[in-house]
Amino acid sequence: GAGSPAAPLSRVEARRAARAAKESVGVVASRVVGELFITFGVVMLLFVTYQLWWTNVLAGQETDRAKAQIEDTWAKGEQGGAEPDAFEPGQGFAIMYIPKLDVVVPIAEGTNKTKVLDKGMVGHYGEGGLKTAMPSDKQGNFAVAGHRNTHGEPFRYVNRLKPGDPIVVETRNTYYTYEMASILPQTSPSNVSVIDPVPKASGFTKPGRYITLTTCTPEFTSTYRMIVWGKLVDERPRSKGKPPALVG
Repeated sequence: GAGSPAAPLSRVEARRAARAAKESVGVVASRVVGELFITFGVVMLLFVTYQLWWTNVLAGQETDRAKAQIEDTWAKGEQGGAEPDAFEPGQGFAIMYIPKLDVVVPIAEGTNKTKVLDKGMVGHYGEGGLKTAMPSDKQGNFAVAGHRNTHGEPFRYVNRLKPGDPIVVETRNTYYTYEMASILPQTSPSNVSVIDPVPKASGFTKPGRYITLTTCTPEFTSTYRMIVWGKLVDERPRSKGKPPALVG
């Protein structure tokens, strides 16, 4: 008799307790999911910061060292004599100046991503089937690659170059001044004809002394390649001082 009302109450209480437990599990789960999203967001933010900023800082340090090493090698070596016609993969051997873009960047042999491009340097197509001329060659196409975004991004703004804008390459003995001639805004990465001795689509129709800059496009992707071409307009011994494009 007296204990009979207790049983239904305990069932009600049990249901309430079960609901409370479910709610607490749901709250805990939502908190966990929320914290995971926040953590993921922080990690992504850090990764983006690393890619957009820190890789440029590291590349800047690498290119400063490479430029100093190149200049030190020139200072210690004998002036005059023929330019070396071969370099080890990854070896810095020249310095490129694009005055309009405030670019000063070492050029290394080869286009290896880790050893050259990701260190902020520009890489010369100098190996295997993609071997191209050196600036000192009396005929041919000196073709190079560089990052457009991250890792120093030396070629980020090459799309701003206009015909006549100078591109200067400094080697151990010589300043080579090229003038920008034309641009191909987009082409397939497999289109290697753009670095031919007489590059396709460049507007050049006969052998000469050319330069080709290649980089990825659109920005922050590697889907296509952007190509900028130039032609040699001046060859000046370093002993004579800087060319007009680098003075003033």
